Amino acid sequence: MARTSTTSDVFNAVAEGRRREILDTLIAGEKAVGTIVGDLSLSQPQVSKHLRVLSEVGLVRCRAEGRRRLYSLEPARLQPFHDWLAKYEQALDERLDRMDDYLTDLQRKGEQQ
Repeated sequence: MARTSTTSDVFNAVAEGRRREILDTLIAGEKAVGTIVGDLSLSQPQVSKHLRVLSEVGLVRCRAEGRRRLYSLEPARLQPFHDWLAKYEQALDERLDRMDDYLTDLQRKGEQQ
């Protein structure tokens, strides 16, 4: 089965750990490539490669300031993750509610004895 290119799918692009680390560094705000390199102790070519993939899927935006390239996070593009995780959050909440009901019932039975 052919795998979807990481450059066309947000899920696949973020599946790579280094790209998630780059996104984490951009939460604080716009950063130059050199700053990201220093923050993550990666080589400049590695950071640039990962930034290119993240840019192609729209997770980061690049703007030029003289010779520097400044990157910033585009959090709206993470909406597919939010939508996907929301289903699991609802299922977890329902299980926790059932467990709470069960524990409350056990507590009542213990008090009756």
